Order: sequence, then C-alpha cells, then structure tokens
Amino acid sequence: MSGTAGADTSRTGGAGTAVHTGPADPRRGRPRSPAADTAIIEAVLRLIEDGVSIGELSMERIAREAGVGKATVYRRWPGKSALMLDVMRSLDTDIPPPAGVCVRDDLVGIIEFLRIRGLAKRNSALLRTVVTHVKAQPALWREYHETVVQARREVLLSVLRRGMERGEVRADRDIDLLADLFVGPVLSRALLHEWADLPEGLAEEIVDTVLDGVRPPR
Repeated sequence: MSGTAGADTSRTGGAGTAVHTGPADPRRGRPRSPAADTAIIEAVLRLIEDGVSIGELSMERIAREAGVGKATVYRRWPGKSALMLDVMRSLDTDIPPPAGVCVRDDLVGIIEFLRIRGLAKRNSALLRTVVTHVKAQPALWREYHETVVQARREVLLSVLRRGMERGEVRADRDIDLLADLFVGPVLSRALLHEWADLPEGLAEEIVDTVLDGVRPPR
C-alpha cells in the first residue's frame, strides 16, 4: 500500500507525541529522513489544531507547513488518506506490556489502558477529527485494525491463554468470546454510549465481575 505498512520506528514529536515513521523506500539509494517524517506529521496536526478541516488540507499545503517539498511528501505517502493513517498512529500510545505475575492485574492494566484511551478520544477534538476521517476510508480503517487494534487484542489473548494454563480462567470457553467480555463494556461506553461515564475503578470492576463468572469451578 504505502509507507504506512510494515515495521514502524517511533520518534517523539511536539508535545510528547509519538510519531511513527515508515520504512525507507527500497527504490531509492538515499534513506528517508526521520526529521522530515516528523515535520510532515506534526504539520498536519498543527493545521488541524488551527481549525483547518481535513477536506481543506492538501498535500501541497501540508508540504508548505512542514517546510519541505511536495515531492518529499509524496515519496512517503501516495495521498492524503494514507498520510492521515500515519497521523492517527502518531496519536496512539503502545499498550504497556503485562507484568506476567497476576492474570487479574494484567487484565486490569489492559482494560485501564482502553478506559484512558476512551477518555482521550472524548477530550481531544483533534483525535476525534482524525479518527472520523480514517473510519470513513474502509481500506485504511481495516489496515489500522490489522496493524494496531489486532496487536492490542493479541496482548489480551496472551494474558487469557496464560490464565487458562494456570487454571485461573476456564479453558472450556472460546477465548475470543472471553476477550470480548472484558473489552466490551469499555468499548460500549466509549463508542456507543459516549455520554456514559468512564470512571476510575471501572477496569477493576469489569475484570472482577467477568472473572467471577469465568473462573474454573472448585
């Protein structure tokens, strides 16, 4: 597709933003400049924060704002939608790796991450704008799920597998269904019922409630 796919490296942009940059273009002998990648993505974020709608953005305007040539932008992204996918990735934070000591605590950490992520989306007009644009592009939304959302889900599945192996979680239930039971309440409140609270302590309440129902019988 574009430079958005594949193994990404990360740099820190303005305001602590983690900016993901794609791999170097194998067709060119000169490696890509991470500084230019960062400048371009930060230029998009700056324009949106200044009230420029995504519809008003053009690759030419982005290049001017970033202080680079238009060809520099097009070498990295074939069009605005592909660029916006990397902009959205730049606003993401990686889920903390589970400690691996207690399945219950690891599950709480994952659900708490999703709770905070939901709050961030509610409180950030910039994040809502970018997410809305990418969701309107089915191919981009699918790629985001395959490269970001699925990686997060795999972390959750690995914790559940460990819980099954240790006898802390029933092993006779579909693991994907169990994962949905844990993340469903947060996603429901964050995406379907945006007026519902996402209070502190919600992660613990969800995990303890579900675990009570999926622990193996004594």
